[in-house]
Amino acid sequence: MNKNDLVAAVSDDSGLTKSDATRAVDSVFDAITKALKKGSEVRLVGFGSFVPIKRAAGKARNPRTGAPVNRPASRTARFRVGEGLKSALN
Repeated sequence: MNKNDLVAAVSDDSGLTKSDATRAVDSVFDAITKALKKGSEVRLVGFGSFVPIKRAAGKARNPRTGAPVNRPASRTARFRVGEGLKSALN
């Protein structure tokens, strides 16, 4: 499922027009992104949690040449699956 499929599913399930569903999906993504940028965890009970993670600088290896490369410190996000989603999948 891609973003267009998600917008279509939200539109069908909620009765919203596709443009309203697009704005709703974009708003959810923007809210999650803003919270993660601030360093806050986003918990969606029954679904899962988005957690901001700091990655330390380190050494990596170029897979093509095998040469060592310095990897800078960065921030990323991890998703932890909630019990409701986990039980729905199993």
